[in-house]
Amino acid sequence: MYDAILFDLDGTLIDTETLSMAAGLEAFAALGFAVDPEFLHRLIGIDQPSSAGIIRAHLPDLDLGALNLHWSRSFRAGIDRGLTLKAGVHELLAAAPRHLHRAVVTSSGRAEAHHKIGVAGLRAAFPTVVTVDDVARAKPDPEPYLLAARLLGVAAARCLVFEDSEVGAEAAHRAGCVVVQVPDVVQASGRWAHHVAPDLMSGARSAGLL
Repeated sequence: MYDAILFDLDGTLIDTETLSMAAGLEAFAALGFAVDPEFLHRLIGIDQPSSAGIIRAHLPDLDLGALNLHWSRSFRAGIDRGLTLKAGVHELLAAAPRHLHRAVVTSSGRAEAHHKIGVAGLRAAFPTVVTVDDVARAKPDPEPYLLAARLLGVAAARCLVFEDSEVGAEAAHRAGCVVVQVPDVVQASGRWAHHVAPDLMSGARSAGLL
C-alpha cells in the first residue's frame, strides 16, 4: 500500500511547538509588545520568511531582527536542555514495516533541523531530511513533499505522511500523499487530512499502516 512514511518534525515527532510558543511570548514581551497565544498559532508550521510577513503586518513598528534574536536564543536554549518525543514515536518506528523508506520533511532550516533531530536521538532513524533550505517554495506548497518522494524514488501517492499543522497537512495533501494529521497545539479542521487521530499510533492504524 505504501512505499514510504514521511514525518513533519516540530509538533509531530518532537514536542517543540509548546517550547517555541513560550519563547515567542517571552520575546514579544521583552520588546514591549503583548500578543496572545492565538496570534502565535498562526505561525505554526510555516517557514520563517512567511511568519515574518505575518508579524510585520500585525506589528509594523516591531524590531523584527531583535525579536528573532531573542526568540531564537530562548528557543535554542530550551532545545539544548533536551527534547521530548511526541507520544508513540518509538513505537511507530519500531512497528512500521522495515522495507518502507523514511524521511523527515520540515519547515525548519537545515542546520536547525539536523540539530533538533540529533538532540532528540532520531538521526539514525531518518537518513533523508528535507528542510526549507532545500526547496524554493515552503509548506503549504507541495514542493517539500514532492522533493522527498523524488529523493526516495517513490511516487507521492504511495507516501504516508504524518503532520500536526494545517499548513503541513495542506502541503502533503496537495502533493498527492495520504495524510494523517495528529493535532498538537492547534486543532485540525480535517480539510487536508485523510485521517485525523489523537496520536501517531492511532493514526497509523487508521491509515492501514499497522
